[in-house]
Amino acid sequence: MRNKVTKERPEKIEYTASFKVNRSDELLEFLLKKMNTSRNNVKNLLSHHMVLVNGSPVSQYNLMLAKDDEVKITKKPQLDMPRVKNNPQNKKNKPKRVYLDIIYEDDDFIAINKPNGLLSVESDKERECAFSYVLEYMQENDPKSRPFVLHRIDKETSGVLVFAKNVKIHSMLKLNWNEYIKTREYFAMVEGTLKEKEGRITSYLKENQNNLVYSTQDPSGLLAVTDYKVKKENGQYSLLSVLIFTGRKNQIRVHMHDIGNPIVGDDKYGCTKNPLKRLGLHASRLEFLHPITKELISIKAPVPNIFYGPFEKER
Repeated sequence: MRNKVTKERPEKIEYTASFKVNRSDELLEFLLKKMNTSRNNVKNLLSHHMVLVNGSPVSQYNLMLAKDDEVKITKKPQLDMPRVKNNPQNKKNKPKRVYLDIIYEDDDFIAINKPNGLLSVESDKERECAFSYVLEYMQENDPKSRPFVLHRIDKETSGVLVFAKNVKIHSMLKLNWNEYIKTREYFAMVEGTLKEKEGRITSYLKENQNNLVYSTQDPSGLLAVTDYKVKKENGQYSLLSVLIFTGRKNQIRVHMHDIGNPIVGDDKYGCTKNPLKRLGLHASRLEFLHPITKELISIKAPVPNIFYGPFEKER
């Protein structure tokens, strides 16, 4: 299922307030608790599209919020968010478009094959994100619906990104995420060849003041465990399948740097080559148990063909 999405660079937004949600609540009630103002003033902010939830303007006063959602109040109305287009036309002077590739959907979950270059959720510097596009898609069918963020993948990483469709499922999964997750598989193209064709990398991760994650043997850091296996190599590059057992920030990128085989295109962690013209990391498979039915849900996103380009054509 594919829906084209307008990809534009919006102007920087100025905020008057920013809040992090600690427990589920309706949007109006949440804002009344957080802001020293009247119910009418809050409704006015909502009706003028000056309330953003995870980067998307929201006017629905009873929208259900979930833990870790970010709610921001803007100085100006926000009416220019990119929208999902079901019937795109390739005309001159039209904004550049990318596909929102929906690879799984049922009553409780929706998953996309996130393109590289798109944030999972908005940042302080950038509004455009997968959450916004999935929200638009869901509300075209049901204006009261919304996605709930279960996990994130890096902006420059492509692949499986899953959202819950209701706050109950979201809360159950987030509470024991690592217990429900069974498989987190990635494909990575790295620089050089590996002496050991398969292995495990274990370290503790910390982040310095420049937001650079690094490995240490200091147990006060976050434990990170990564398994890898070489699938293809040509002397200059290697293609690996990677399984992670801990979902730490930049985990695979740091661990590949640690063993002297940084991911191609990853100048942040020491790679000087970029044959793919993008980061060589793709989230290929996510498997987890449904928190109520205990059914194993397996969601896959095919590895981009360009990952095989430097190797033989036959897979």
